Amino acid sequence: MKKHILHLALIVLFVGAPISAYSQNDLDTEIMLEDLRKLSHDAAEGRKTGTKGAEAARQFIIKQMDAVNPKSLVKGYRHPFTFVSRGDTIKGENIISYIQGESDSAFIITAHYDHVGVRNGEVFNGADDNASGVAAMLAMMEYFKSNKPRHTLYFAALDGEEMGLQGAKAIFNDPEFPIENIILNVNMDMISINDKNELYVAGTHFYPKFKSILEKVEVPPLKLLFGHDSPDLGKDDWTMQSDHGVFHKNNIPFLYFGVEDHEHYHKATDEFENVNQAFYIKAAHAVLYSIIELDRNLN
Repeated sequence: MKKHILHLALIVLFVGAPISAYSQNDLDTEIMLEDLRKLSHDAAEGRKTGTKGAEAARQFIIKQMDAVNPKSLVKGYRHPFTFVSRGDTIKGENIISYIQGESDSAFIITAHYDHVGVRNGEVFNGADDNASGVAAMLAMMEYFKSNKPRHTLYFAALDGEEMGLQGAKAIFNDPEFPIENIILNVNMDMISINDKNELYVAGTHFYPKFKSILEKVEVPPLKLLFGHDSPDLGKDDWTMQSDHGVFHKNNIPFLYFGVEDHEHYHKATDEFENVNQAFYIKAAHAVLYSIIELDRNLN
């Protein structure tokens, strides 16, 4: 990816082998952290769906995609949709690119870029939720551009998650998107703040064949834990709590990577300064290596 695209558009303020054998330096973490910082800047006004801040975030994501030059299903990667919320028609946009693999059989890697906007004069920047997932997804897109996968990989920055998983729902009504080719959704939502070096992957309760593949992934001292995906857990069951739930309801297997709720969740303090950068770098690599192993082992 081209180094240091220094602004969000429209905003001038934006001044196999065991996985443990990998270098743990396969992602350009300098750019990844800078992307996270810019996406969670005050100037994006919390990236609420349908606002100027969301459009600024979109334009930034598109510029980063342009720098890598993946393929696009439509001109400019933009997939607009509408939905009704509390009687109002809201306009959202998914930003989707892809890297062609050896096969049309595909994974879709998702991360929602929207957040909750401005409340009572405070900007809710959503650094962990979910600028972290989007910045990691962009870094992985760059990695796979230089390391061709077996499966085709779609990279989808989704809108409207905070308003009812709307971007994920729109994928299934998008005539431009080849949903019939998707065999797996890998979703990232909140992967940068954790004091215990714990990253969870949910989904193996429903899709146990993935567990033996993911058990090969080692990024010490990070612990990749399985769970939060059993219906008997009540509110601790994450199956329908982010965009992967829509894929699950439509019979597409999912794996969801995320951290447990923390003191900054949906607070104005969810800012870049509170991101655990060392943990985030490990977490992003754990997801990358999981995708590599899944790409190697799934047909």
